[in-house]
Amino acid sequence: MTAEQGANNPYTRGLAQFIAGLRYEAIPAEVVARAKLLILDGFGCGLFGSLPEHSRILIDTLVKLDQSTTCGVWGTRQRLSAPHAALANGSLVQAFELDDGHSLGSVHISCGSLPAIMAVAESRPGLTGKTFIAAAVAACETAPRVGMCMGEDFSRQGWHSGALSVFSGVAAAAAALQLPPEKTVHALGIAGTQAAGLMAAQYGSMVKRMHAGRGAQSGVYAAFLAEADYTGIVTLFESEYGGFCATYSGTGDRFNLDALTHGLGQNFETLRTSLKFYASAASTHTALDALRQIRSRRPFKADDVEKITVHACHGVVTHVGWKYEPRGLTSAQMNLPFCMATLLLEGDVFIEQFNAAAVNDPRRMALAEKVAVREDSAITAKGRPSRYEVMVQVVLKDGTQIEETAYAARGSAKHFATEDEVVAKFEKLASRVLPQAQVAELRDTVLNLEKQPTLSGLAKLLILQ
Repeated sequence: MTAEQGANNPYTRGLAQFIAGLRYEAIPAEVVARAKLLILDGFGCGLFGSLPEHSRILIDTLVKLDQSTTCGVWGTRQRLSAPHAALANGSLVQAFELDDGHSLGSVHISCGSLPAIMAVAESRPGLTGKTFIAAAVAACETAPRVGMCMGEDFSRQGWHSGALSVFSGVAAAAAALQLPPEKTVHALGIAGTQAAGLMAAQYGSMVKRMHAGRGAQSGVYAAFLAEADYTGIVTLFESEYGGFCATYSGTGDRFNLDALTHGLGQNFETLRTSLKFYASAASTHTALDALRQIRSRRPFKADDVEKITVHACHGVVTHVGWKYEPRGLTSAQMNLPFCMATLLLEGDVFIEQFNAAAVNDPRRMALAEKVAVREDSAITAKGRPSRYEVMVQVVLKDGTQIEETAYAARGSAKHFATEDEVVAKFEKLASRVLPQAQVAELRDTVLNLEKQPTLSGLAKLLILQ
């Protein structure tokens, strides 16, 4: 009897069996279509993510440390070993606050899954487009369930969503390798003990971007090691001492193990994954949408503003409602007052609005001082499903007061984007890095991914020729 067979691990084993058994043919057409849009968006984010300074520092450093050439670094001519390519590419997807997310699971998915799948594909030529889609869906179904299991206290204690991205990475890599269930249990156990990421990184440090990259890298390590019979924690989620749930929550009443396997294969979390149309923290998006709506009804200029108050749940206040200090690009994109000021002054909060100069922009900093983010206990009481609900109040200097409530942002699961909108975002991001013809070919390849007999062509389209 193996350690896994003798363990009391119904939840770890349940996830592993799902990951190992998922095949393209069993995935509903609606889920396949959504997965391809999420993949396209993730690649666009990763390609654009090769441009910022923090990405260049990371890539240049890894190239000095690693002379391997197995896998490409997206948007560049650089090549690295599979684990280092996963680290780099995962960091690139998260590099500009543009990548997908699952609100109930509090996790970004593509930043962990896509780099892991491509690392496997370039290490093991022969993977098909259908296998890619199945691996991506496995990640979309696994990582959010771990986040939902952990609940809101996970982030309140200071853990960043990067600590959950490891489950996106390992699910994707294990599915791409088509590991059997018993080895997938060990892959989960190897990956889970590597999970990390601290919320304090959001206040300005470059390392926040690397949390996701580490998730992809750890997932690749875990899957390849498990394949080679290296063992992990087989009771990863169930263990009362030192297990993932007990350790990261602090107490047993803060997590719900049933969330790990409830609805697996029936209720697809892939369909509840959101896309971003602002280059800022997801917790800022509904407030930005509400401000847009207010200005559409009653146009006004930034100079007309007396004050703005955003009423939100405790999590949003903690996450993005702090007093802005110009500590770096991360701090600018993670701060709601600064993003509200950016929208008022610049008309949008996307890639054109954030650069080194923007961080210390005196106009935005002065206007951000007029924006207050306050907890609304009624919104907090509604729990996680309403975590992004806000009520925005604008007071103008002429005494005019305007209010707008927003429940979900554009691009969210409740207001998901059209294919045209996703393609337009992808093309805008990718065209900053790749020639237009290559952008078009990459787009068409992803939108017809199930028809690709191998992924070698896809890998070439992600790098500079």
